[in-house]
Amino acid sequence: MNRAHLTRYAWISIAAALVTIVLKTTAFYLTGSVGLLSDALESLVNLVGGMMALAMLTIAARPADDDHAYGHSKAEYFSSGVEGSLILVAALSIGFTAVPRLFHPQALEQVGAGLAVSVVASLINLGVALLLLRVGKKHHSITLEANAHHLLTDVWTSVGVLAGVAAVALTHWLWLDPVVALLVAVNILWTGSRIVWSSIAGLMDLALPAEDIATVRQVLDTYQKEDVQFHALLTRQAGARKFVSMHVLVPGAWTVQHGHELLEQIERDIRAALPNSTIFTHLESLDDPASWADETLDRV
Repeated sequence: MNRAHLTRYAWISIAAALVTIVLKTTAFYLTGSVGLLSDALESLVNLVGGMMALAMLTIAARPADDDHAYGHSKAEYFSSGVEGSLILVAALSIGFTAVPRLFHPQALEQVGAGLAVSVVASLINLGVALLLLRVGKKHHSITLEANAHHLLTDVWTSVGVLAGVAAVALTHWLWLDPVVALLVAVNILWTGSRIVWSSIAGLMDLALPAEDIATVRQVLDTYQKEDVQFHALLTRQAGARKFVSMHVLVPGAWTVQHGHELLEQIERDIRAALPNSTIFTHLESLDDPASWADETLDRV
């Protein structure tokens, strides 16, 4: 499956980040709000994340070669890992900027104009996030989904910041501005941690989600009978690619051709039920005791 076309969505994310950085930075200069500054810093992370997504999607789209026999799909985890780490850095930067304002509050200026500019930036992020989320789910791209969730978090962050700045303008409680900025920092810290953990889990060859494993078992159940059994079902996720392996046990008297035809049919059915998956099957004899000694990763 050629996934090179997904890079166009990374370019859209990069373009949106550039526009929102300009808009949110303008809003900060108009108002002097550290809340809006924190919003602008997160958009800077969006830009770096978009550039990383572009690079990794380009690598992940490469076909398998002699040095990467299973393809390059794991490259997508590096993108989400770097983006999550940058989010954590942005959260610390926001805290470093906001804490002094708690002790030395500053009045906000041109609040109306600043809020209007920030609203436009948030709407741009919302539109791009929904697009990336839809495409990411359709094509099973962890990079686009991570980028989309980050943008959605940015949108909710912006909503909180806008509410905080508006509250400062109405109440004249200047301490609300740095407090909102710190709450934003905590929120994106949580988001960054989740993205980093997701990347680590993928690089550690985490098993497929429970619903995918259930799908595989449903297919196998249609073949399970006295003379056909299964064990050693192993799964892992590598970016968009799903890997499934299993042992198929049949009577020792079967011909190689008979067993081969059964495996081909099983693999075909699993691929149809679980798109974008690579299936490995190993034929064993029900009559050989050795067949029951290798149900785990390493033979007993």
